[in-house]
Amino acid sequence: MVIDPVARSTDGESVRIAKDVLCAGAGTKICLPEGPEEFARALARRGHRRPVVIGDDRALLRVVALLHKERELAAVAVSMVPVGAPATVALSRLLGVPTDTVAAARAVLDGDERPMDLLTDDSDGIVLGGLRIPCGSGATGHAHGAYVPGAAHPVDDVDETGGAPDGARPRPWWVPAARTARSALALLVSPAGRLTGRRGRAAVQRLRIEADGVLLADLDRPVRGVSVVPAGWAADDGAVASGAAADGGTAGPPSGGGGGAPDGGRGRADGGAAGLAEVVVHWPGAERPVRTRARAVTVSGADFHYRADSVVGGPVRTRTWTVQPGAWRLTLPRDG
Repeated sequence: MVIDPVARSTDGESVRIAKDVLCAGAGTKICLPEGPEEFARALARRGHRRPVVIGDDRALLRVVALLHKERELAAVAVSMVPVGAPATVALSRLLGVPTDTVAAARAVLDGDERPMDLLTDDSDGIVLGGLRIPCGSGATGHAHGAYVPGAAHPVDDVDETGGAPDGARPRPWWVPAARTARSALALLVSPAGRLTGRRGRAAVQRLRIEADGVLLADLDRPVRGVSVVPAGWAADDGAVASGAAADGGTAGPPSGGGGGAPDGGRGRADGGAAGLAEVVVHWPGAERPVRTRARAVTVSGADFHYRADSVVGGPVRTRTWTVQPGAWRLTLPRDG
């Protein structure tokens, strides 16, 4: 059991409850790391024990990233007890982990392991929930960002135009409303009003976007935004698979898969959606976005930043994300 230091300092009572439930139900070894290096050492010394993390989304991302870096992710099931403010555990909730401390701890003891898709990029970074471009620039804070070794620097939440307006605290894009697959996609492919900055300037970029080698956008035409989400999050009602997107989006060139409903609204999708990502390209103005599914997405252009889960990466000139189906396993409550 690895207890994140942020969880200990922000909600010690929830940490105590989680410890009591877990210790009463199974033999445990408790680790109290004080920083990322100690966190990594505690995880590396787990032996044959199943890793259980108590903390927020950053702690979950840290565990998955470390296991991925050590090439042990496929062999180890991850268990999670979310502790933190609603905005800091929104990704965990989206993945299907209960946010109630007792329910989450009981799921660790009695739940089932579920295979989950993720995205990897060509710098060995990972994405569990989704990514989007643009994400703002010049962000350097560390208060709410996620730590992902070797992928992107932890940063504070940023404004879409490149910083928070004077006197206002930045708003995270994983807001508490992200409770289902559909709400996650809505956050990533939000309408025009949300993708403009708080100061009213539309953020457009010239990017070349390819999905499985099929060109969706080129440098001669600016785009307002791009989102990439594992298809299990995006296809909860099969609308995208048929090209009839909720916001009237245009279906792009098919890239190797039909529709499929996610497993209980979380994790991997069944059927053709498994192993695919939902790609949405938004244009300036009122033109309908282009939607398609693909196993690999490449974005190129002038130096750009991207937001992967709660982590801002870049600047880069090109990056490729590839879906890794069933690449990791998460312990979730049993169905029924």
